[in-house]
Amino acid sequence: MAHLELIPKENVSSFRKLAIGSWKTAYDPTVYGTMTLRMDKALAYIEAFRQKTGIRLTVTHLLAKAMAEALRRCPDANAILRFNKIYLRKRVTVSTLVVQTDGGKVDLTSAKIDDAEQKTLREISAELEAAVQKVRQRRDEALEKSKGTIQKLPYMFLNFFTWLISFLMYTLNLDMTWAGMPRDAFGSAIITNVGSLGLDTAYVPLVPYTRVPIFIAPGAIKDAAVVENGKVVPGKIMNVNASFDHRFIDGFHAGILATTLREMLENPFEHFDKLDDVAPVLPAAEAKAAV
Repeated sequence: MAHLELIPKENVSSFRKLAIGSWKTAYDPTVYGTMTLRMDKALAYIEAFRQKTGIRLTVTHLLAKAMAEALRRCPDANAILRFNKIYLRKRVTVSTLVVQTDGGKVDLTSAKIDDAEQKTLREISAELEAAVQKVRQRRDEALEKSKGTIQKLPYMFLNFFTWLISFLMYTLNLDMTWAGMPRDAFGSAIITNVGSLGLDTAYVPLVPYTRVPIFIAPGAIKDAAVVENGKVVPGKIMNVNASFDHRFIDGFHAGILATTLREMLENPFEHFDKLDDVAPVLPAAEAKAAV
C-alpha cells in the first residue's frame, strides 16, 4: 500500500518546470505573505456556536475548515513534489501543531484531520480535540514509536535520517507504518497559532522533510480602528501569515486560498455550519438516556 494516495499532474507549464528546477530544497523557494482579516463576525459566530452547542469552538477550527475548502477550490495547491514532478493529493488533510510537555521538556507535534473539506465544524472540533488529547496523553502509538526512534539517533545522523525518511515516505511513496512512521502525519497544510504566544505576525519556515508546502500562522486578535461604510469605527482584526513553497504554489494559487479564507472568516454565518441545524450537546446523563 502506498504512503499517500496520489495522481500525477499533467500539462505542467514551462514556467512551473523552471520553478521546480530552480530550487533543490523546500527551504529555498519560500514565499511569505500576510493578510489582515476582520474578526468581529467570526468572534460572534464562535460565541453563538458555543452557546448553542456547548462545544469550545476556536479560531483554529474555523481556519482548518476554511483552509480545507480553499484546497478543495484550488486542487493544484494540494500537492507534493516527487522526482521533481507535481503530484496532486486525492485527499485534503489539514493538521495543527500541538504543544506537548513532559517532565519540563516541551515538544511540538501535529494533530491532523483527514478529508476536512467534507466535515462540519462540529466534526472537526470533536476530531481535533480527540487527536490533541491522544497526542498529549501519549496514546498515539505510531507517533510515540517514531519519536522514540528519533530520540535514540546520534546527532551526527539526524540530517541523513530526516532525508531518508522523507525520501522513503514521499519520494518513493512507501508505507512506513511498519517502522513506526505515521501515515501522512502532516497533511496538505499545517496551521500553527502564533497568536497564542501573543504575536501578531510570525512566519513559519517550511520543513523540508514534511513536504508540506503551506504553513498558516494566525496571529493574535486585537482591537483596531477600521473603515466601515466610509467611517472609522472600532473593530477586531487578525493577521493570517503564510509561508508557501514557490516551486508549485504562486500568486494565482495564493490568491484563491486567501480569497477563500477571507470570504469564510469574515462571513462565518453564511459559510460555516448553520446554527439552526446544529444540535446542542446533551449532558452525559441525558445522552445515556437517549441511547
